[in-house]
Amino acid sequence: MEKIEIILKEIRPEFEFDNIEDFFEEGMLDSFDLVTLVATLDKTFGISIKGTDILPENFCNTEAIVTLLKKYEVQV
Repeated sequence: MEKIEIILKEIRPEFEFDNIEDFFEEGMLDSFDLVTLVATLDKTFGISIKGTDILPENFCNTEAIVTLLKKYEVQV
């Protein structure tokens, strides 16, 4: 989970991502950030997130990202 928080801070260092319900609704991430996040997660964890999984609800908060990564058998 710490790696995810580090990645989020690298993408948008001006925000604190702890205890946020929805990064998109709060204006913390936009569609460009989502693309960057997916590419960074792919590279960091050696996975390839499928296009069908690239939905805002899978990246709306840290817990959603962890759930998605577990689907790809990533230990977080």
